[in-house]
Amino acid sequence: MASLKSGLEMQDRERDAAFNKAMHGNSAQAPGGIRAMFSKGADAKKAAVDEYFKHWDNQAAKDETAEDRAKRTAEYATLTRHYYNLATDLYEYGWGQSFHFCRYGKGESFYEGIKRHEHYLAHQIGIKEGMKVLDVGCGVGGPAREISLFTGCHVTGLNNNDYQIERAFAYAKQTDQRNQLNFVKGDFMQMDCFADNSFDAVYAIEATCHAPNLAGVYSEIFRVLKPGGVFGVYEWLMTDDYDNDNLEHREIRLGIEQGDGISNMVTIKEGLEAMKIAGFDMLHHEDLADRPDEIPWYWPLAGRWKYLQSYFDAFTIARMTWWGRTIAHNLAGFLEMVKIAPAGTKKTADSLGVAADCLVAGAEKHLFTPMYLMVGQKPKQ
Repeated sequence: MASLKSGLEMQDRERDAAFNKAMHGNSAQAPGGIRAMFSKGADAKKAAVDEYFKHWDNQAAKDETAEDRAKRTAEYATLTRHYYNLATDLYEYGWGQSFHFCRYGKGESFYEGIKRHEHYLAHQIGIKEGMKVLDVGCGVGGPAREISLFTGCHVTGLNNNDYQIERAFAYAKQTDQRNQLNFVKGDFMQMDCFADNSFDAVYAIEATCHAPNLAGVYSEIFRVLKPGGVFGVYEWLMTDDYDNDNLEHREIRLGIEQGDGISNMVTIKEGLEAMKIAGFDMLHHEDLADRPDEIPWYWPLAGRWKYLQSYFDAFTIARMTWWGRTIAHNLAGFLEMVKIAPAGTKKTADSLGVAADCLVAGAEKHLFTPMYLMVGQKPKQ
């Protein structure tokens, strides 16, 4: 039975590697998101678009059923992998190499806030020099590089997307951090690539929301963490004000899920319960989005000039205004038409735009948080 499972996993890896080559070619070595975006295999890109959007096309919130969510959840791995096949280059172009939100201090720049958010999590976990640390759902390795540089620890990033792993290794080479970083292909629901009690600390930054159930991924994290080790997570959760029977609430949740590759978001109450089921002793939990910050975490998505703090913010705000997005998305459509950009680029950008609107609405109505901090310790005995 074990050999059969191993054989199937090998076939899956070979299939994913072949698809990665067909779609992305050598674009993982491109210096930026835009250049990488235009270097895709058209047929593979279309297959990724079809496979991802089959879960969302013609899916109105008013018609959504428990069976619809269950089907997406059952296919979480493929859904997530194709989402990042489509969205990674757009993320890098629009956001940088750390795919997460953060809090902002008055006068603090976008990238300063991103780094501080990563440092704060490392501090909460107690990451020290020489520790062996796991980053669950590492993206292209932005947080892993920053936390490794900040603390002196060694970070292993886990990811189920070949393209992102290739880009993570390329960036680690550029920053000469190859001795402090490693990136591994794997499913965080079954981390067979790691033995029990392998890591001194584990963190996840806005990544485990892609899991089909949080108790499952947290239990795997518990298994690979050494006794006494600490796990810290910034989790995407619906607040306990969320009411699935409220159509407006459901539209906001579904828009976030569609635009961000999430099969089934749950509430804060369910997130806390998942940590308990996994076996962690909770050291701290808090919705950081509830802090009384003058500049909200969602300002880069809102397209509102009242959040302008420096000339450098002008571009971020302008491109998220209705006219900025209209110009950018129509340009994407034109580039597709003249065969410069691969088909599906505009559809993906439009989906991200819907998600941005729903993220802002979810925050302002206190229905959603992207930074519910949970810090748990694995018992020493």
